[in-house]
Parts: sequence; structure tokens; C-alpha cells
Amino acid sequence: MPMLSWNQIDTVLLDMDGTLLDLHFDNHFWLELIPAKLAERDGISLEQAKARMQKDYDAVTGTIAWYCLDYWAERLQMDIVSAKREVQHLISLREDSLPFLDALHASGRQVVLVTNAHPGSLSLKVERTQLDQHIDLLISTHEFGVTKESQSLWQQLQARLGFDPARTLFVDDSLVILEAARQFGIAHLLAVSNPDSKKPARQIDDFPAVQDFRYLLEDIRRYPVQPDR
Repeated sequence: MPMLSWNQIDTVLLDMDGTLLDLHFDNHFWLELIPAKLAERDGISLEQAKARMQKDYDAVTGTIAWYCLDYWAERLQMDIVSAKREVQHLISLREDSLPFLDALHASGRQVVLVTNAHPGSLSLKVERTQLDQHIDLLISTHEFGVTKESQSLWQQLQARLGFDPARTLFVDDSLVILEAARQFGIAHLLAVSNPDSKKPARQIDDFPAVQDFRYLLEDIRRYPVQPDR
């Protein structure tokens, strides 16, 4: 029995970081590199810098500011984009992402990236991965001024794309965001249990979960979108 009801799915909305891309880049950047830079610049210990950053992160978690490079550049008085480029070699697609995306396209489904990432971060990652060549449309929630954690985002996104929530699949590594999508009425949800290749997979009970998208390929091919839809 398929993990998902592919015969009832026409549109696929996909997260980027931790879903299509390895989250190791982001975790290393925000949890290691930025604190190290702060410690060196401000003459404090790495532990102090990490504690300071964690406090700052906690203050804006789930808001557009958390994902906004301009916010952090001003907050930290640091060139965040240049700092990202220092470790851009860590930006990488998951091994299973392109087979998954190609199978979705071949099956006739609309494939849309919906990321909370700032447009500057999205551009850098597209530059490094050519992800845009495998997706119909790339959307940063900064266009709407709210994040995927907000019901307002889902309302605005549906108004723009015209998708049917009952025939839409949303894939993300954030359980908080998946819950927001469920509250909006997205019928088909899938969690990624291993967003960071350097960390063990998580046990996820509240949503169907996958560690390797290639597990889904046979079912995707078996249930293409019907021409009359």
C-alpha cells in the first residue's frame, strides 16, 4: 500500500532547506560559523557567543525576521551574505532530491518550492545547485511578509496558485510548519526525518515520514496525473 494517495495528488509544494537541500549548511552557518565570528570580533568566548545567538534566535523564531538576512545583518552588524559565501561549498542537494523531482515532473504534477528562506539565500542556493531547473516555480515567503508558520501565508499562497488543498501534497522537515499546513486544510503531508546528513534521523509519529524520497518513486510513476484533471 502506498505511503501517500498519489491518485489524489495534483500539486506538490516543497520546502527547500532540510527537505531538498541538506540542512547541514544552515546548521553549521548559524550555530557554528556566526558564533565563531562574533566571538572573534567581540572578544568573547565561543560559548558566550553561542548563548547570545541562541537568545536572539529564540526571540524571533517562526517570524519573518528569523529568516531575514537583512534583519541579521543589521542585528549583528555583519555582512551575512559574504559570510554565507565563505562556506557555500557546504550547500548541497540531498542525493534523493533530483530523482524525486524528476519523477514528479514526469508524472504530470505541478511542483512548487515554498521556502521561508530570504531571497538572497534562495538565490545563492539556486546558484550552487541549479535547483530551479527541476521546479516549476520558486517562492520565498518574504514576498508575502509572513512565514509558513502563519495561516495568512497559506491563504495568500492559495490565492496566488489556485491549488486545491484536498489534492495537494506538502513536504517539509519542520513539524511546526507541517501542522500549520494541516490546520489550513492541506490533505497530504509528508515529513523529512533526516534533514541534516550529519545528524541521526528523528522518530516522527504525527505525520507520514520519509528518509529517502527514492522510496516513493515507484508509486509516483504508478499514479500519474490524469489528463482530464
